Amino acid sequence: MLDKPSKVEDEYFAREDVEKKRKLAFQQAQVMAEQQKEALRTLHYMKCPKCGFDLHTLKRGEVDLDTCFNCKGLWIDAGELAHFQKQLESPEQRHAVVSALLNIFKND
Repeated sequence: MLDKPSKVEDEYFAREDVEKKRKLAFQQAQVMAEQQKEALRTLHYMKCPKCGFDLHTLKRGEVDLDTCFNCKGLWIDAGELAHFQKQLESPEQRHAVVSALLNIFKND
């Protein structure tokens, strides 16, 4: 003869079931958030934050400058400002870096 499960056993399995569903919902939320993040990155990647036009990468020494030719905006990634500072330490490099930057902003 089989015994019916006790209330304690029923509660245990109910809690286990709820915990499994909670973990599944959490995993689904993480996947959805990651997908939304990737969709936004794809939509906004290399777009000017000021005017929305495409950004173009200009290589200046060790630094990649993201430049918008529409609004003349200039963006650098984290850590690239330190490269600029290092390049500005020598006088001949200082002239080259400043000239390159001024050339970007030169009105045509």
